[in-house]
Amino acid sequence: MKKTLVFGASLKPDRYSNLAIHKLLRNEIETRAFGIRSGDIGGVQVKTNLSEFQDIHTITLYLNPLRQKQYYNDIIGLQPKRVIFNPGTENPEFYKMLRENGIKVEIACTLVLLATDQY
Repeated sequence: MKKTLVFGASLKPDRYSNLAIHKLLRNEIETRAFGIRSGDIGGVQVKTNLSEFQDIHTITLYLNPLRQKQYYNDIIGLQPKRVIFNPGTENPEFYKMLRENGIKVEIACTLVLLATDQY
């Protein structure tokens, strides 16, 4: 499976980003996590420095559009093959930028994609 970065990972167990990490791991998908606070989620270290990531295939976003703005260049710089915009993260401005850089945009819920074998 291709390496996935959960972008906006929360250490709070009831958050969707946290649930997604556990579900990705259960599906044996190599998982990385970036968040505001460092910590551990199911054995995945949540990093606070984006320079530690490379060879990311998919970024699944869990940041609202206003908070995404500061990371536009960082996310494009990671050169993922696709970015999944989970519910609440929809951002047409960013879709355009990603597509202009050859990055596939997917507007979907990572948890649903995993549950339906569409990931």
